[in-house]
Amino acid sequence: MMTSGIEQGLTEREIKQYGEDGFLVFDDILSAEEVGELRLACEEPQIVELRSQKDYETKTVHALGITALHPAFLKLAKHPAIVAKLKSLLGEDIELQHSKLATKPPTKGLGIFAWHQDIAFYPHTNTDLLSVMVMLDDATPENGCMQMVKGSHRLGLLNHLVNGRFAAECQERQYWEQPENPGDIVCITPKSGGISIHHGLTLHGSDANASGKPRRGIVFSYRAGDAYQLADTLFDDTGLLICGSKKGIVRCDAGVVTLPYRGGNSPYGSSWNQVGGFAAAQNEANE
Repeated sequence: MMTSGIEQGLTEREIKQYGEDGFLVFDDILSAEEVGELRLACEEPQIVELRSQKDYETKTVHALGITALHPAFLKLAKHPAIVAKLKSLLGEDIELQHSKLATKPPTKGLGIFAWHQDIAFYPHTNTDLLSVMVMLDDATPENGCMQMVKGSHRLGLLNHLVNGRFAAECQERQYWEQPENPGDIVCITPKSGGISIHHGLTLHGSDANASGKPRRGIVFSYRAGDAYQLADTLFDDTGLLICGSKKGIVRCDAGVVTLPYRGGNSPYGSSWNQVGGFAAAQNEANE
């Protein structure tokens, strides 16, 4: 198990800041050696095969389900320096919703990713979900770092539909194009080995990569153990127990949830089983 980084929870000030802004940034979570090991793991055949060379060179690529494909990513998902911070926000029982390698193409001017809220893609019975992005390269405005709208998680779920179908892009553009306070649009710039944490309802997007170099990050989306997925994809590592235990309790927020309708034979995805095959085997082995 990797053990570098500050293995401590969040301070009261950091918890308050997360509640107000919807995100946090920390540098120096991983050592240079750990980052090097993860970069090598990203080049293993089973990971490279998740993306085509054309896609890698022309757009932001999300290679999904990577904790099931390489032990380095499984260890990282449970890294004690990360989990300690998660507990301060999600409680003692935490599961993985999905994992991915996110790569910006090295080609200058490519790799824009539309503004969105993560929970719009995979709504749950409550909104205690967040994502952690572990940077393998410094994130900078030049290479298309994430940008977030401060406090946007308190807006609730915004519209991501066009003509009744899921658009994978928020349609309420005023929040980032004409914000009441321009300072609310924040560039998220952790260094290599650092992390960002953002709430599942925080509006975020990213500009093109103008650096001519790849920008790589590993993303883990986590959920509280009592958040039950309502729609979208069941990945092989969905439901992986990160810490605590599965208690068979579902907590429901009051309100109406709009599911991401995509059409086809499974218009709302494959989420009803809740736990992927790899995650189920890992959970059973750790009982």
